[in-house]
Amino acid sequence: MQLGVVGLGRMGRIVAERVMDAGHDVVAFDVDETAVAAAADAGATPAASLAALADELGEDKRIWLMVPAGDIVDATLSELEPHLTSDDVVVDGGNSHFEDSVRRAESTPAAYLDCGTSGGPAGADLGFSLMVGGPEWAYEELTPVFDAVATGPDGHDRMGPAGSGHYVKMVHNGVEYALMQTYGEGFDLLANGRYDLDLEAVARTWNNGAVIRSWLLELCEEAFREEGSDLGTVADRIEGGSTGTWTVQEALEQEVAMPLVYAALAERFGSRADDGRFSRRLANRLRYGFGRHEVVREE
Repeated sequence: MQLGVVGLGRMGRIVAERVMDAGHDVVAFDVDETAVAAAADAGATPAASLAALADELGEDKRIWLMVPAGDIVDATLSELEPHLTSDDVVVDGGNSHFEDSVRRAESTPAAYLDCGTSGGPAGADLGFSLMVGGPEWAYEELTPVFDAVATGPDGHDRMGPAGSGHYVKMVHNGVEYALMQTYGEGFDLLANGRYDLDLEAVARTWNNGAVIRSWLLELCEEAFREEGSDLGTVADRIEGGSTGTWTVQEALEQEVAMPLVYAALAERFGSRADDGRFSRRLANRLRYGFGRHEVVREE
């Protein structure tokens, strides 16, 4: 299969490379010419513009967008629109709001698949978890690509109609907020409790057979190993918050109680005040672990 990949940042580059590693052809475009050159060096066909990418793909275009959520998605679709037909498929692999995905699915000439993507840069080796919404025929058509980008056939599924993929990913991120907050609070008590503990050793022990073992707990172990039990210069400031906000807003609209997710979101916003809470410092470092987000450091 031939796939056009638009957006060659951390995640887009991984998508392109995993697709090529599975034996498919990639046509790559990014506004950053150096990113396009790097993709070409890895075996992709470079495109100097979106129009050139569309021309290279020919009929029955299959295009994966991995650009930041928001206006950039709309601008990209607007530029692609003259080149698209109902036989084409466009995948939005970013963290778009699900209502925006529904709107785009209705207005885009091509079949539109909203694809929630989880796994962070670690997906380069392991593959991603993909939550896909949109027409069933389009999902089935892209299955070989989803197999390549995901951990395998079990790493992706069609969640339902347009918007459902990004809806599931939104809730996934809300759950992620709460899990990070829970680990942060537990280690906060251990760091400030009765005993002088090696928190890396605690995390390692929990990761071997304990009920609460998980990848996030492995990232806690990594954080303590690299930063020390006191987390060194890691600041009490947790960036991000949009997907958690969307989750809480949707819970309020649907009258579904999500007190843990709400509290974790409040802690994230509260971290913008300067009171040095350990739990939030750990959450700051965990965001680097799974997403390679920049670690805010104390000056």
